[in-house]
Amino acid sequence: MQFSITSQFLHIFSLTIFIIITSSLSQSSQFCDAGTEIPSSKLLIKGGTVVNAQHHQIADVYVEDGIIVAVNPNIMVGDDVTVIDATGKYVMPGGIDPHTHLDMDVGFTATVDDFFSGQAAALAGGTTMHIDFVIPLNGSLTAGFEDYEKKAKKSCMDYGFHMVITKWDETVSREMELMVKEKGINSFKFFMAYKGILMINDELLLEGFKKCKSLGAVAMVHAENGDAVYEGQRKMIELGITGPEGHALSRPAVLEGEATARAIRLADFVNTPLYVVHVMSIDAMEEIAKARKAGQRVIGEPIASGLALDESWLWHPDFEIAAKYVMSPPIRKRGHDKALQAALSTGVLQVTPGTGRYIQMPPFSYLFDGLDKKDAIYLNSLQAPVKRAKAST
Repeated sequence: MQFSITSQFLHIFSLTIFIIITSSLSQSSQFCDAGTEIPSSKLLIKGGTVVNAQHHQIADVYVEDGIIVAVNPNIMVGDDVTVIDATGKYVMPGGIDPHTHLDMDVGFTATVDDFFSGQAAALAGGTTMHIDFVIPLNGSLTAGFEDYEKKAKKSCMDYGFHMVITKWDETVSREMELMVKEKGINSFKFFMAYKGILMINDELLLEGFKKCKSLGAVAMVHAENGDAVYEGQRKMIELGITGPEGHALSRPAVLEGEATARAIRLADFVNTPLYVVHVMSIDAMEEIAKARKAGQRVIGEPIASGLALDESWLWHPDFEIAAKYVMSPPIRKRGHDKALQAALSTGVLQVTPGTGRYIQMPPFSYLFDGLDKKDAIYLNSLQAPVKRAKAST
């Protein structure tokens, strides 16, 4: 029986397969020296269960110079070929993580992993490519791109970039063209939340969507109603709720659903595809499901925390434990996780990433993002105890 090779499968590298089979950090790290090249080689992965998007079959995989040449049972090779016995093991394409934040510093906090440490961990688990987000805090896409190019010099695996749009004017519009035509960027992210920092209003969102359409690029959104979240944050401050649970209370699922619906309708209005990142609620998922059923081109992306956890962690009595589960949009109440799992398994939602948002907690954590600087709530172990709300029973 002939085994069909998909275009996705053809992009596996010999190193990728080797890492997946061995599943060993020590094995992957020896190849993860930034700036080095893997030597050309001939490799046969023999007798494993080869898995691709269509089906699986026991077969051999023959690789030359990092490119898969053949996938068939009982491939015969010469003595100059390295043979790895994969009997009883799965051989599959390396994972592509479409949403990561490595070496991200937005002033008030930074991610723990840089491009080297994050990629080394990913390789050990079978992920062989990722797409990171360039966040140009000063507004210049070119400067932001150059900054991330420098950060990525530590890389030991394939990567790409999404570009975040933090403001809108003619300069940004021209730079978007440059990014697409000269830098290989084909996706742009717009924040509907983080008022006063990253959020853009509907007028500018519409302009950005139109530009994406003209360039053939994908528009991405972080969908939360930033104005309403801002009010929710102020309410939490007034009530004296400054613990991690206040983060979730200030940005309920209905605000994620509203923003998702609004972004979908604006994208439909200008007839451009839309990618909704980190879908965390039934509210947002149902808006995506309705749009897709109507024939609109919308992609939904749940993340691992939303698929596997519920907001009870934010109410944990140990502040340091609870604070580790803060993210935006927040983890939702029990039931949202199962609904998102079902949506992902049935194709209502299509992609799930790692995101890589591992925030360095001590000594500061900024929970109520988007407030004016004078209102920002910084939590420090040397300050007065954080005020916690009581969990509802």
